[in-house]
Amino acid sequence: MSVTKTKPVDGGLSSWRPAAGSSVAPFEQLRLLIADLIGRGVLPVGSKLPTVRALASSSGLAVNTVARAFRELESAGVVHTLGRGGTVVAASGDAIREQVAQAAAEFAAVVHGLGLPEADALAIAGAALRR
Repeated sequence: MSVTKTKPVDGGLSSWRPAAGSSVAPFEQLRLLIADLIGRGVLPVGSKLPTVRALASSSGLAVNTVARAFRELESAGVVHTLGRGGTVVAASGDAIREQVAQAAAEFAAVVHGLGLPEADALAIAGAALRR
């Protein structure tokens, strides 16, 4: 049985490029974009963002520029970094969402540990939510 690893949620980030000639610094453009995607629910709580290197490569920005945007988002409590585990969307002080995100992480660990395919796990979780 194979274990499915959590993949980053893209939300259109891989096709994003900074606006040329903008008076807004590229790191700020990226920070605003990610904050907007999170605010609109495109990147929900617990979603893993692309790595700094992957996002730098796809956007044409320097690694340090992307890292700065991520640091700014983390300082604001919008995302949190799990070290080598990547950067994920934070619940931003919403206790209910934080609790659900924690339960979802525990559910994912059980699913991965048992080797259950992601589609099956999502179907089971969906059925439980509809009860």
